[in-house]
Amino acid sequence: MSATTQTREQVVATAIREISHIATLPEITLKIIELVEDPKSTAQDLNKVISNDPALCSRILKVVNSSFYGLPGQIGSINRAIVLLGLNAVKNIAIAASLAKLFRGGELTRNFSARDLWMHSTQVAAVCKMIADKMKVGLSDEAFLAGLIHDIGVMVEMQYDRNKLIEVFEQFAADPSTPFLELEEKAFGATHQDFGAGLCSKWKFPASFTAVTGYHHRPLDLPAEARTLTGIVYVADRLCAEFGQGFTADLASKNIDPAVLDAIKLNPSLMEQIRAAIPETLANANQVFG
Repeated sequence: MSATTQTREQVVATAIREISHIATLPEITLKIIELVEDPKSTAQDLNKVISNDPALCSRILKVVNSSFYGLPGQIGSINRAIVLLGLNAVKNIAIAASLAKLFRGGELTRNFSARDLWMHSTQVAAVCKMIADKMKVGLSDEAFLAGLIHDIGVMVEMQYDRNKLIEVFEQFAADPSTPFLELEEKAFGATHQDFGAGLCSKWKFPASFTAVTGYHHRPLDLPAEARTLTGIVYVADRLCAEFGQGFTADLASKNIDPAVLDAIKLNPSLMEQIRAAIPETLANANQVFG
């Protein structure tokens, strides 16, 4: 391990140790993740856990009944939602509802607030799900959650050392020609990719999510077999920067590298369909999660 890698890992470990209030997912969310990961658990088990939290119940039903999922008729119970959407989708909606709390907070600088990051994250989540659906890769639920958490490392930075993050944003506003990741590296000794990957490890999320948070700006650095989910997030991130609102400072360019599209087998005609669907997808996401 190089000295730089070791220092970076120490910086990330220290930050996550010091922000235990964000580095701990709500107990109910941990229970939900545990249940879904357990092959022996049933829809009834999940229903029982979620039903103990009325606020979470109502947030899940709001999402399930939105145009985002386009289900027929009104769904009045968590049990019915699980039957129609599956355990995995309901788990991810529950995690999204829990994560919303972590993104609360006022304006950090004139150029950034936690709300900007939440808006961008929910838009990327919605576009990731839409891309995965159109690609028919069977990753819709994972893609939604991956998009939602891809920039969570920025929240780690905000909770760990607000002043350093303010400094990064102010320097970036003064001179946008210096890449945001470079400014993070200089201020923290690591970037939001490193902090996000560290937090996913702490949360014991599957390795694919650690890859998404850690490599969403450079998916081609991952082994070929591990690029699909991260590549989808990479594409959605840039499309949302082009069409949406919210946090986009970390993107040096909105251009999509054709090599990434090749790596995840996303052909030009499908990209045209995806681009055409972006406005409606973003409108739905803003209505449900805004």
